Amino acid sequence: MKLHAAIGDETTDVDVRREGNRVFATIGGRNYELSLQRAGGSHVLNADGAVFDCRVEGQPKSGEAVDVFIGPNRFSVTLTDPKRLRGAAGAGAHADGAARILAPMPGKVVRVLVESGAQVEAGAGIIVVEAMKMQNEMKAPKAGTVTALNVEVGATVNGGDVLAVIE
Repeated sequence: MKLHAAIGDETTDVDVRREGNRVFATIGGRNYELSLQRAGGSHVLNADGAVFDCRVEGQPKSGEAVDVFIGPNRFSVTLTDPKRLRGAAGAGAHADGAARILAPMPGKVVRVLVESGAQVEAGAGIIVVEAMKMQNEMKAPKAGTVTALNVEVGATVNGGDVLAVIE
């Protein structure tokens, strides 16, 4: 499973595969093979002979941070599935306050529901993309002003393309 991970101020791509109690991960181009065992409310992680006590607080949901404790160290981790980037999960809030609405997969823009400069509420429809004979309405992740519309009806988009920006 390919994911985007944000840990603190750093963001990286993560590819994770689980086979029983073995976890295979590629993080930032480095490959890891881990052994994972449940021990009460936490997990024991074995990586290259080193053993770590790990605990996750919160229920991991795409786009929401959870606290991960490895020994005495705490990390705030946010995982996002790029295949499910739509609506609020598809838009990233950035330091500049802008939220970018991304295409969840390759497709064709069939409707643009707002104009540049329009005031929108959180959850309002912005653009409809058709992919694999299904239409996906991209929604505003926050209230604000549409400062950029990067597509028009009939345009072909690739997964991850920035369709609109809301500030």
